[in-house]
Formats: sequence, C-alpha cells, structure tokens
Amino acid sequence: MDIIVKYIDGLMERSTLDTPAWNIEKLKAGIKSKWNYIDGVMIKAILEMYSISGDKKYLDFADKFIDHRVFDDGSIDGYSIGEKNIDNVNAGKTLFELYELTGKEKYKKAIDLVYSQIEIMPRTKSGNFWHKDIYPNQVWLDGMYMGQPFYMEYETKFNNRANYDDIFGQFKFVIENLRNPLNGLYYHAIDTSKEAFWCDKVTGLSQNIWLRAIGWYAMALLDTLDKVDNKDHKYDEECNMMKEAFVDLMDSMLKYQDESGMWYQVVNFGGMDKNYLETSGSAIMAYALLKGVRLGFLPESYREYGEKALKGIEERYLKANEDGTISLDGICLVAGLGGNNRRPGTYDYYMSEPIVKDDAKGVGPFLLAYTEHLRYTK
Repeated sequence: MDIIVKYIDGLMERSTLDTPAWNIEKLKAGIKSKWNYIDGVMIKAILEMYSISGDKKYLDFADKFIDHRVFDDGSIDGYSIGEKNIDNVNAGKTLFELYELTGKEKYKKAIDLVYSQIEIMPRTKSGNFWHKDIYPNQVWLDGMYMGQPFYMEYETKFNNRANYDDIFGQFKFVIENLRNPLNGLYYHAIDTSKEAFWCDKVTGLSQNIWLRAIGWYAMALLDTLDKVDNKDHKYDEECNMMKEAFVDLMDSMLKYQDESGMWYQVVNFGGMDKNYLETSGSAIMAYALLKGVRLGFLPESYREYGEKALKGIEERYLKANEDGTISLDGICLVAGLGGNNRRPGTYDYYMSEPIVKDDAKGVGPFLLAYTEHLRYTK
C-alpha cells in the first residue's frame, strides 16, 4: 500500500469523533474538538480522497465527523456567528460537498448559518473582512483562505452571484496592499488603522513573510477561482486579475524553493539561524502548483516543481515510528499576530512557535497535494 494512503488511513483509525488525531492544539489542551478550521482543512482533504479514489470509507468518515457536529436544525456544536471569527467559516466548505453527496437537509441549513456570519462580519474601510472581531481593522492572508472560497461557492450555488464584486474587491485590496513589489511575496497581515503594536506605522504591514500565510493565500486565489461561474464572461477582468496574481506569486515563490523541494518557515531568509524547511506551507505550495497546472493557470512544465515539493516533504518528514505508525513531522503548530501573547511577527517569533507532528494544518494540505498528484497519474 502507498505509504501516504497508509498514513492517512492510520490517522483516521486513531481518531474519534471528539478527539481527532490530527488536531494537536485540542489534544495538547485536553479538550473536545468542536467546530474549527483545523478539522475543516482535514475533512476537506479526506473528501478529496473520496473524490479521487471512490473509496466510500473516506466519505463515511467525513460524513460521520461533520454529522456529529451539525444538529437537525442546522445549528453547529461549538460555533457562534457572534464571535465574528473568519477562521470559523472554513469548515463550512465541507458542508457543500456533503449536502450534495448525502442530501441531508441539515447540511444546507448549516451552510445558511455559516453564510449569516459573512453577512455580519465587521469590515475595514476598504470593505475587507476583519480577521476576527478581536482584531479590528486587520486583514490577514490566512483569513482570505478561511472565508473567500466558502463565500464564492455560496454566491455561485445559492445567491445568483449577487456579491461577486465584493469578493473580487477584497482580493484586489490584498494584491495592491500586501504584496512586496521587490520580491513578489506577501506580508502576513495589514492593520489598516496602523494602530497594532506589530505593524509598520506608515504602511500598516507586519514585518515578515510567513510561509503558511502565503500558502493559505495561494489556496484562496486558486480555490475561489475554482468556484466562479463566469460562463457569460461577465467577470473576465476580475478573474484575470486573480489568475495573474496567482501566477505571479507562484513565479515569485519558485525563486525561493530549496533544492530539497521545500520552502523555509520565513520564506526569504533561508539559511538564517533557526530557520527551517516547514511542512505545511511547502505542502500547500505543492498543492497550488499541481492544481494550478491542472486548471490551466500554469504551464505543464510547472508540474515538476509541485512534484518535487511533495517528494521533498515525504523524504524529509514522513517517517515510520517504532510502534509501526507513521508520522508527518516539521509542521509549525500555529503562528499569528497580536492577541494575549502579544505575538510581534518578528523573525525570532516565527522561529519560537512549536514544531509538531501530524497536525492537520500540515497533513490536510499534504493530502490535498497528493490527491492532485493522483488526478494526474490516474
């Protein structure tokens, strides 16, 4: 059996509905896993495994996992729209597919509930969603992935494209304001009020280029474009803007790809003390490159860079344990800005966050990249 399939199947077998083996944050805290973006990343990847393999065990697992959290009236265990946290939208992406595959009406009700958060999210003057209610006026690259693909899919399937301009406008702001024109890379976040202690007081930008944030943003561009209905060519200009931004980002990132195939935690400082080749962001880049080729946004020649990244992760970090299980190492557990820990976004800060095994923020993208590999080889 393929080692990656064996690894994923083992993780599923070691997971219960309340304690998934991939949610390291919850396991470390000793608390039950309710509705959160981390599980959303993983279940989306498991649904992709079902899509590519047709093996019902993946669909059954995903359905049981989400069904356990969604009640008959569409309410969701552990989810409050009043928290106004864009991260909480991410797991909603799984609901579209599960609703289509199972026909469970409660999934449609839950989709509408998550969409109701989109409608009340606070916004910057530019119209972009705040990352969270507790982070006023802040736009993070992470949040573009957490919210926009869900938003676009809802508009396409259930709202007659009514808010397409809003979505495209939010991407336009990020392209114009978070990209460094000197190297084509994007800063982790911006505070449009320029008041946060971590931001540059002239630009509002954070200090560094964090790999996973760039990865989330690459996925945001790709997965949002994938949900656009532009058959009438009404949105050609907007779609081209996003495609060009995606291609530009891939070209910029390839200049920083290590000979191993991977990328460094702080992308543009490879070789600096403490910097390391990080799994989650590298896996996202592998996925983005391979899917970008499949969708025709990138030339076929770019496939080798995505395959090289996937192989590099597997060779460096996918290892058998003494007990016969398999683990994926080299995953940055979490990184953010501000908050109770006053995370400053410095280089040393990004080096200080724990490196863990088997967390879904790495495993999910690794599996997504693998499914793109399978789509081509099959």
